[in-house]
Amino acid sequence: MATELAAEAMDVEASARPTTTAVSASSSRSPQDLLAETRASVEEVAARILAIKKDGAPKSGLRELVAEMSLLLITLRQANREMLMEEDRVKGETEAAKAPVDSTTLQLHNLLYEKNHYVKAIRRCLDFKTKYPGIELVAVEEFHRSAPVDIRDKTLASDTSHDLMLKRLNFELVQRKELCKLHEKLEQRKSSLLDTIANQKRFLSSLPSHLKSLKKASLPVQQQLGMQHTEKLKQHHAAEMLPTPLYITYTQLLGQKEAFGENIDVEITGSTKDAQTFAQQQAKQENGSLSNGDNSVDDDAIGDEEDAQGRRSKSRKNGVKEVKNSVAAYQLHPLKVILHVYDIEDSGAKHCKLIVLRFEYLAKLNIVCVGIEDSQGLDHDILCNLFPDDTGLELPHQMAKLYAGETPNFSEKDSRPYKWAQHLAGIDFLPEVPLSVEYDSNRASRSVELSSGLALYRQQNRAHTILQRIRSRKVSQMALT
Repeated sequence: MATELAAEAMDVEASARPTTTAVSASSSRSPQDLLAETRASVEEVAARILAIKKDGAPKSGLRELVAEMSLLLITLRQANREMLMEEDRVKGETEAAKAPVDSTTLQLHNLLYEKNHYVKAIRRCLDFKTKYPGIELVAVEEFHRSAPVDIRDKTLASDTSHDLMLKRLNFELVQRKELCKLHEKLEQRKSSLLDTIANQKRFLSSLPSHLKSLKKASLPVQQQLGMQHTEKLKQHHAAEMLPTPLYITYTQLLGQKEAFGENIDVEITGSTKDAQTFAQQQAKQENGSLSNGDNSVDDDAIGDEEDAQGRRSKSRKNGVKEVKNSVAAYQLHPLKVILHVYDIEDSGAKHCKLIVLRFEYLAKLNIVCVGIEDSQGLDHDILCNLFPDDTGLELPHQMAKLYAGETPNFSEKDSRPYKWAQHLAGIDFLPEVPLSVEYDSNRASRSVELSSGLALYRQQNRAHTILQRIRSRKVSQMALT
């Protein structure tokens, strides 16, 4: 038994010699590489041992593998020891390199501490409150220029800068006292002005009632002196509700009276409320006609495919519609313009009233009609043919004729649409006969008559000419009667 163990030891020593030589040869490599190679060898030897045991091979080869495994374990321990020594060496180098970093970090912290200390000291110095906080003194140049002599020349301290500061403070005190006195005076003046404004506001709030009572009290005086200021304001307010033609007529006659002293009176009669209602109705009708224009055109168009019964019903509807149009055509505006014409040759204090004319407006026909208020006898003939070919029995323009018919229904007492009234109201329309007529043997005389008639026709818009002719006709009629 001892002999066998000795033989095995000799074999192990013989087999270990070349392996030791290999390990020493590989000592120049890094411990990590040596560890990896040794581990791979150990795994290989262990696999061979397991294979021999599984296959049932002879055990003579196991001794060599056991010896090789022992040497590999020694190599693993050597590699492990070298790695630990390398780790200790790196730690030592790290500690040696860490020492200057720690020293530098300590110096940095010391510098930051000193910086914070200086910043706090500077902040304390800046926040330090002096003996005279919050006082904005005047500049030194302004102090020497505007300070009084008793303050500027007086010595208050031995130190020059301190003495100057005290003088500036005294000058500031004097200025503030003066400003306080001025502030008190301004406050007193402000309170007095506020009281005055309050009294004026109370007076202005009560002024409308005073003016209203004064207006009522002055009415008898105005009537006695002939100064109808209140009535004139009412007339001007009513004039704003007049239609455009009547407004032009009113302004023409009133301007003739005020500019040339014409002996006439112009007034507006009627209800302004009714005028407002009439204007609203006209606006609604115009909007309705615009919105239903297409439908009315479609209703009026009768096709060839309609039967006789439909045509008869349509004709009856058209007849009713024409009757309604004829009735609506002569609808008068609620407001009227009344003209009082006086005689200019009367020597008394009050002139004799000759005639009173009434101007009315037909809104649908856009014409102005003129009539005589309280006409008696032959008064209705005064306006007839006041100008050539102007009887007032015909409508002045084609639109009115198409809407109301060729033969208007005007009685002797009704207002009539004279052409001179249209010109006075600013209603312009084209004549039925053209102005340019070719000269030939048959039309020469007609063009001469037309040109002379136009010359008179264009004078119909002159208020003075109209009043003169009306006055002369009335005076002649009175002389005859």
